[in-house]
Amino acid sequence: MSFDPGTLFLSLITSGIGFVLFTYGKKQDRGPQLVAGIVMMIYPYFVSSLLMNALVGAGILGAMWLAIRQGW
Repeated sequence: MSFDPGTLFLSLITSGIGFVLFTYGKKQDRGPQLVAGIVMMIYPYFVSSLLMNALVGAGILGAMWLAIRQGW
């Protein structure tokens, strides 16, 4: 994990969004939000670049959106 201030701030934001998604998915019994929330809280530990952090986060949210649109 990089200690660049931008990367740390972005990982804090993505983990916060992941926590909100996880909490919502758990309370409403919604699978896509629950899984996306867990992944959003964990992946910043494994991504060191600011650009990759943003792209992976957008990919996870896009996959969640597609899963919801498919009726999951």
